[in-house]
Amino acid sequence: MKYSKILGGLAVAAAMSFAGAASAQVKIALDSPQDLEGSGSYVWAHTFSTYLNDHGMAAEEFQRGALGGDDELFDQVSQGLLEVSMSPLGIVGSLDKLIYGMRLPYFFEDQAQVDRALNQGGMLDKINAATTPSGVRVIAVNNVGQASGIFNTKKPVNSVADMAGLRMRALDESQIDLYEAWGAAGTIVSWAEVPNALQTGVADGYLNPAFVPLLFGHTEFIKHYTDAGISPSLRITIVSEDWYQGLSDEERTTVDAAAEAATAANRNWLGTQDAVLEKLEAAGVAVVRMSQEAREEFRAASGPAYESGLLSAEQIAAWEAAKGN
Repeated sequence: MKYSKILGGLAVAAAMSFAGAASAQVKIALDSPQDLEGSGSYVWAHTFSTYLNDHGMAAEEFQRGALGGDDELFDQVSQGLLEVSMSPLGIVGSLDKLIYGMRLPYFFEDQAQVDRALNQGGMLDKINAATTPSGVRVIAVNNVGQASGIFNTKKPVNSVADMAGLRMRALDESQIDLYEAWGAAGTIVSWAEVPNALQTGVADGYLNPAFVPLLFGHTEFIKHYTDAGISPSLRITIVSEDWYQGLSDEERTTVDAAAEAATAANRNWLGTQDAVLEKLEAAGVAVVRMSQEAREEFRAASGPAYESGLLSAEQIAAWEAAKGN
């Protein structure tokens, strides 16, 4: 058994003992502070847990990190030790890479197009066809803010040329490839280590939606933001497939309705985020509102992200067909 799985099982057992949770309780592992104004992920999680509790299914939220890190949570969900986890989009990429289509730079026009590809276009069903045999179901895709932009500690970024000399925090090798296509460098840093990396110069910045430094207290060292509109800022909700299939028909209907209500609340929350740029400026972060010309330059320079091999040509074509026009 992997060490992470041992730690994950111990974390869940300790948390359940602490909470005095019954076996039927739905445990929800959060991935952000419990902030209904600043965190779209928490809006989803809290709406979901409230709906379950209001409809006779006991549910409890566990603070970020209380049950383990992202990898441990993934192991726990796959083993049926944890019912629900708010998780990074790529956490199921180890099972199938199709989900990475939602990270392609400048591929989607807006969140409505993402939702159309997932639901009417059938991409969520295709993702789950690959993940559920391993015990993990993606029950929702959550928007955590407006389309991602470029944060850094050093200088304003008005064009691709301004990326030169920056070393950016990367999620994985594919994001490093994207940075290099833009003329920058990348280094993989876990989210927990990001503040230290930014303050010590291990990394100079990251890609994220505009609210992130405000929510996580990074405005003391993040000084520049470019509203580049690179890709939708998404997380996912994963649930244990064993748990989900073990529900009664009535319980599964309640869970599905809770997920639907949570997703609607999340999308409504997204519509309230137009003032975030002003909040960043008030916190001392200089904001570049990227011109359309510069955006097209970044779009053109992002070509290697489509050719990296992370997604096959067939998978990219499937996303293209699913999103429609």
